[in-house]
Formats: sequence, C-alpha cells, structure tokens
Amino acid sequence: MKKSINLRSLAAQAVEQVVEKGQSLSNVLPPLQQKVSDKDRALLQELCFGVLRTLPQLEWLVNKLMSRPMTGKQRTVHYLIMVGFYQMLYTRIPPHAALAETVEGAVAIKRQQFKGVINGVLRQFQRQQDTLADDAMKGEIRFLHPAWLLNRLRTAYPQQWESIVEANNQRPPMWLRVNRQHHSRDAWISMLEEAGITGYTHPDYPDAVRLETPCPVQALPGFDDGWVTVQDASAQGCVSLLEPQNGESILDLCAAPGGKTTHILEAAPQANVMAVDVDAGRLSRVYDNLKRLGMRAEVKQGDGREPGSWCGDKQFDRILLDAPCSATGVIRRHPDIKWLRRDRDIAELTQLQSEILDAIWPHLKPGGTLLYATCSVLPEENSEQIVRFLARTADAKLGDTGTTAKPGLQNLPGETEGDGFFYAKLIKQ
Repeated sequence: MKKSINLRSLAAQAVEQVVEKGQSLSNVLPPLQQKVSDKDRALLQELCFGVLRTLPQLEWLVNKLMSRPMTGKQRTVHYLIMVGFYQMLYTRIPPHAALAETVEGAVAIKRQQFKGVINGVLRQFQRQQDTLADDAMKGEIRFLHPAWLLNRLRTAYPQQWESIVEANNQRPPMWLRVNRQHHSRDAWISMLEEAGITGYTHPDYPDAVRLETPCPVQALPGFDDGWVTVQDASAQGCVSLLEPQNGESILDLCAAPGGKTTHILEAAPQANVMAVDVDAGRLSRVYDNLKRLGMRAEVKQGDGREPGSWCGDKQFDRILLDAPCSATGVIRRHPDIKWLRRDRDIAELTQLQSEILDAIWPHLKPGGTLLYATCSVLPEENSEQIVRFLARTADAKLGDTGTTAKPGLQNLPGETEGDGFFYAKLIKQ
C-alpha cells in the first residue's frame, strides 16, 4: 500500500514544472503517479490535465481574487490554488472536500503559513462561483489557447478554427487498434461487448475501435496477449496509406514509442522493419511495445538528418517519416503543448522537417513510397512543406494524397474522429 499523499500538492508541483520550467507533462507526471495508490493515479492525471487545459481561466481567477501574485519559492502556492479552482469548477469532488484537501496541500509543500490565504481565496471563490466563472470566460480567454496559436488557426482555417479550438479543449476519446494477426476488428468487438464494453468502428481505418467510455487497458480482452493496442485512429491512418508488404525493407523514422512500427508488422508480419529514433530514452518504449506484441524489428538510435551514420548506403522499399512537429493536432491529449510551444518554434520545426526529408530521400528505392506524416494542423509543417519539397526534388512525385496545388490529407481533431494529423504520400520516380 502506498501511504497517503496529498494529490493536490503533487498536481500543483507538476503544473509548475510545465508552466515555469518548460517540462513536458509526459515526463513530469509518471514519477509522481508512482508515489500514489493505483486508485489515485487517475485523479492526479485528471487534475494535472484539467488545470493545463483551462489554464487561462484559472489564471484570471487567481489574479482577480488575490491582491498580489505569488512569486519565487511561493509560486507553487499559486498553482495549488488553481488546482482548487479546477476541482470546484470541473469535477464531482464535493466542494468541502476539494477545499479541505487543497488547503492541506500547503503542508505537503512546506508552505503551511499559506493555509489561511488558500482557504480564504477558495471560500471567496465558492461564494461567487457562478458569476466569477462566467466573467473568467469572456473575450479571448474563453478559447483557452495562447494568442499566437489562435492567430495561426484563424489564418489557416477561417471557417473551422473555432471547432478546432473546441475539440482541443475536450477530453480525448480512447481509440484502440485491433491486431489483425489475432482477430478481425469485428470479432474483437464482439468479445469487447461480451465484457460489457461498447466500441465503435471508424469509417476509414480498418483496425480502429473507439470506446464509448475510456477504461483501463487491463479491462480490454487480450491486451496482455497483444490482441489490441491503444492508438489514436488518425495515427493508424499512416499504415493504411503506407501499404506495407511482406518481404519489403521498411524504415520507420522518428519511430518512438513504436505504435506505428508494430502496426506495420501487424499489416506485414514478414516485412523487414527498421525503427529509428534520435531519443535513446524513448526507444525503450519501442522495445516494450515489440515485446508485448511478440514482434521483432531492428531498433536503432539515430538522427534523421544523418542516416548514413545508422544505415550506411541502405535503401528501403517504404519509409514512414512521422516527422518532429508542433503537435498542434494532439492538444486534447497533451494540453501542455499549448503552453510549451512558442510561435518561433514553428520556423525551427519546419527547417528540421525539411532537413530530414532531404537527408532520407536518397535512401528510398526508385519506385518506393515515403509517407510524410505529422500530428500538426499547421500548413507550414504540412502542405506547404510538401510543396517546397516537390519543387526542389526532381525525382519526387505526389502519390494519391491531395493535389499538386495543395498536397496531402489533413485530418482535424473531432469529438468522434481521430486527432489532428497530416499525411502526404511521395513516390520516387
């Protein structure tokens, strides 16, 4: 049994690490979850994700109800108060319990002298909650996005930007990928229904199932046996477009954590797959995924801009390049992206994508297919990137994804659809 630990204080510390130190929640949260009991892990995640999803609203409330901001070593108290607001606004936790546990969080972070301040601010909010909650969601704050990103979305999608923002602010659906080497999707859905869980198919992706209500993976039939994998529907679109075949030599570049590597092997179990990623730490997850599914691939650490250092002169029949990107299509899964990304990052990312494309293209066999993919919704990283590549690459032509004027296929995040994702199929002449 894990000893009792104040979840609110852990959530406040996690949010502070993201907002003040620029740390990814994916890195910050797992070590904190190890400190709490299994039943409390989901609540800790909900508090962290929720505060980051609604950060501008909570920031407005803190500024409204406090005469001066917390600074320096007291900054964690600022985020602890936000955790209190979030519980009272968005969870079913009884207000008295949310308030009491949040106040006690001051003791856990060794700031007990602020218990009275936290108690006073939260009680003042409780008395005026309806009015303050409405006031905090007026103007641009109601979109819960940074101004630079709103501006880019408005420019790129003048008719759709509000629906994109709305989707980004929702909790994400749970999509699964059925391993066709074990069962058909429909056969596995029948087993899912026998387990009392409802799932829905996707019109375009043959292995995809969306759960009506997210659940622990242990509740899924055959998860430990590799029958099913958690993977968003749009990410599954990569293998549908790549069309891997048995016996082919296939490169999955920027492969971690390995979801697409294993999907390739489910579709073409006799393919020779090399999975490469620059991040040695994240490659451990590729090994984990391969092991759970009982698959083999050649896994290497390497920089996509320097393929000669990890594959020599080798050429591949197919290459999946899931390029480093702004991740603006998966904000609903990773709300910290809104606060970690900066406007200036987009130019740096497009340059990196361009360099990787140019470096890996010589390693594609004539007649081969390169699928360029990102989990971004920004044209600079997507259609505009491909326009530039086609213009400077004489032996490249666009496959059946989009038009020469606007190459690629762009998925936008939706309530019952997949995440925001872009694909462009490139054929080597």
